[in-house]
Amino acid sequence: MTGTLIVGGGLAAVRTAEQLRRNGYADPITIVGAEDRPPYDRPPLSKQMLRGEVDDVALKPAAFYADNGITLRLGVAARTIDAAAHTVTLADDKVLGYHQLVIATGLVPNRIPTFPDLDDICVLRSLDDCVALRDRAATARQVVVVGAGFIGCEVSASLRSAGAAVVLVEPQATPLASVLGEQVGTLITRLHAAEGVDVRTGVGVVEVSGTQRVESVTLSDGSVIPADLVVVGIGSRPASDWLADSDITVADGIVCDAVGRTSAVDVWALGDVASWDGVRVEHWSNVAEQARTLVSAMLGLDAMAPAGVAYFWSDQYDVKIQCLGHPRVGDTVHLAMDDGRRFLAYYERDGALAAVVGAGIPEQIRTARSKIAAGAPITEVLQPV
Repeated sequence: MTGTLIVGGGLAAVRTAEQLRRNGYADPITIVGAEDRPPYDRPPLSKQMLRGEVDDVALKPAAFYADNGITLRLGVAARTIDAAAHTVTLADDKVLGYHQLVIATGLVPNRIPTFPDLDDICVLRSLDDCVALRDRAATARQVVVVGAGFIGCEVSASLRSAGAAVVLVEPQATPLASVLGEQVGTLITRLHAAEGVDVRTGVGVVEVSGTQRVESVTLSDGSVIPADLVVVGIGSRPASDWLADSDITVADGIVCDAVGRTSAVDVWALGDVASWDGVRVEHWSNVAEQARTLVSAMLGLDAMAPAGVAYFWSDQYDVKIQCLGHPRVGDTVHLAMDDGRRFLAYYERDGALAAVVGAGIPEQIRTARSKIAAGAPITEVLQPV
């Protein structure tokens, strides 16, 4: 087979195919996806779709694939790769050849193996996960969300907004402590508490009890929470297990150079599953830039490593939390504005502005981008007292 094979049915796959056609690539393109539906957008799953506000999250209409000569092979996962033979074997034993292979398989949600095997213990990664969780939450009396990272916080906000009683459990001192630090994490706690979420921090889950259905959750401090639905949001890992016996180097994700090239000839990777130059970024906004860079390198065009300032966001209740840069736990945090709900925090590292996090104030976030990129002194953004 000539042409490009893209393994993974999400945003990274679509953006790669799109960039190939935009750059005049005329050979066949095939996207292989493990799910039995065309590629869709994942961020709405924990927000608008979970709240029942939208049902269609497809990234592209069906005509896009037909018009651009892109073949979709859905409902079948890739099982193994033979990089020397330039072939991928699928779960249905079908063998596909390729000239160039792009791996964009994303993430797999972590689970807690000690939990019982009950339908009322859910994770949220796929559209099917979202539909199942939404249906169960509609009749749940109390939901326990385990893990207060972005997914846990967004799920808690969405379910609480839909009227559910929610208990959010986090072993760290605050929600998002490992990402944004405890000072800003305290403001996130305040936001959820104001909406009626019971936030339990500094404790873990010891046991989930129930026979046919979830009945209660026991925490490490000995407290027992009545519950009939548990959502596990304790992070994800790269979906790279199928490469275990291949020649492709995998560490924390697929190891790539600065333009997405892996250790195997004619094999590339991008998105959540890929570590470019030792950095793996799990943010939606990163994918389009990586796709442009990867496709340029693949086609022999000028290809520069993605530059600029990292950006991500999280919608919780009516507040959009936005981040520019890469906050670190050891940064000095300057809280520049706080009105009890909205806030603005600057992160200082070695005397320079390293990142900014804001809630409900998009304009102030946008103006900080150039200063972060330039490594501006923190004094440029701090207002004199």
